Amino acid sequence: MSHLTTAKVLVISQHDGVQCSGGTLSVLTAAEQISTLCENCPVDVLVVGNQCQNVVEQLRRFPIVNQIMVADDVCFAHPLSECLAPVVVKASHGYSHILSAATTFGKDLMPRVSALLDVGQLSDITKIEAPDTVVRPIYAGNALARVTSSDKVIIMTIRETAFDKMQPSDEPTASVTMLQFDAAPSATEFVSQEMTKTERPELTSAKVVVSGGRGLGSKDNFALVEKLADKLGGAIGASRAAVDAGFVSNDLQVGQTGKVVAPDLYIAVGISGAIQHIAGMKESKVIVAINNDPDAPIFDVADYGLVGDLFALLPELIDNV
Repeated sequence: MSHLTTAKVLVISQHDGVQCSGGTLSVLTAAEQISTLCENCPVDVLVVGNQCQNVVEQLRRFPIVNQIMVADDVCFAHPLSECLAPVVVKASHGYSHILSAATTFGKDLMPRVSALLDVGQLSDITKIEAPDTVVRPIYAGNALARVTSSDKVIIMTIRETAFDKMQPSDEPTASVTMLQFDAAPSATEFVSQEMTKTERPELTSAKVVVSGGRGLGSKDNFALVEKLADKLGGAIGASRAAVDAGFVSNDLQVGQTGKVVAPDLYIAVGISGAIQHIAGMKESKVIVAINNDPDAPIFDVADYGLVGDLFALLPELIDNV
């Protein structure tokens, strides 16, 4: 177990106050792997929020979880990393590993935790080889780096698509410990939140994703992508070029600076295939590309390609699905 004399894993839960995120379920799988490598060391979960009993009850049903520590207070109603990081640091005393999902939540929170603990961070982990050795993508996913940490506490963010989501059991088994923490003084204030409501599946967990790019030409034309996604029961995504052009909101961006997806089927419409976009979708099981440029880089990673005018091909595809 290298320099880690005693191992104990803490998972930071991401939730909306009602339900645990899919990313956290993937983190639990990663935590289980570390536990196995450390001779079945304990895995605990930290839940910080307000009136989040439903989240706690959900997490109690995962057999890998030994204990759930809960910091429940109105001051934690909104997950501001400046308020949450000191709580994570205080609760993590005695733990050898602290894990969170490599989502916007984890990317915002964990660097603060790392700084407060004066240790490094292993980011966007796709494979765990040993308690102190992991594999992570570099150069926009074009290479994989094997990294070993010698820090006293190893902090990781886990790529959701690289680990299966853990499945719960029928009966709750984990114990629950209530913690008392006051919010640290903060210069950050929660003002408001705008939520995009949709009947479509969540982008990062959908089995089918249809993404549109600059080739669609306008926000109105992006409706073709939405129609195909609805026909297939899938989610919609977009390239950065489409987001920058205002075709869709930035929460639908797929790529290195957006969301990483790995659905069973990924359909790229009017997307040339910049390296930053490919980094976010190349792990998809089947990739279909529609583009009028036969030399577009997207065809290098596509399993199936349609070369032609998307405005002729897409309506025909929609009608025949």
